[in-house]
Amino acid sequence: MIGADGAQLGVLEVDVALNMAVEAGLDLVEVAPLARPPVVRIMDYGKYKFEQAKQARQAKKKQHVIQLKEVKYRPGIEKHDFDTKTNRARGFIGDGNKVKVTLMFRGRQIAHPELGMAVVERVAQNLADVAKIETAAKLEGKALTMILTPK
Repeated sequence: MIGADGAQLGVLEVDVALNMAVEAGLDLVEVAPLARPPVVRIMDYGKYKFEQAKQARQAKKKQHVIQLKEVKYRPGIEKHDFDTKTNRARGFIGDGNKVKVTLMFRGRQIAHPELGMAVVERVAQNLADVAKIETAAKLEGKALTMILTPK
């Protein structure tokens, strides 16, 4: 048995240990049921549960969930639009998220996939200092997609 102050009280009978816990106004909690003899502790169980929940909340605040953000381009994109979208992608990668670069073809643009491939490669080249290619560019229907991850 372990006392409320953390001191070892030795091996005691169950009813004696319960009486000591009641006198102290605390709970008798079994902390190691598989040990021989089982180990019990005198503590405020409600306070203990509260502290555990508080620690779990603190740990959850500190964790970062990686999300997949998407940036869409077109084959005939102008320089300023390209720079703006690429800077957005740089910001997403800076936050620790993955970026899905999608290039949408419209109408007869699909006849020239090399133009789209050039835009996607330009994106990868501009972001090479902060990102690496996780999934290479591939054509799926009328969309060319590539996934970038932070270095």
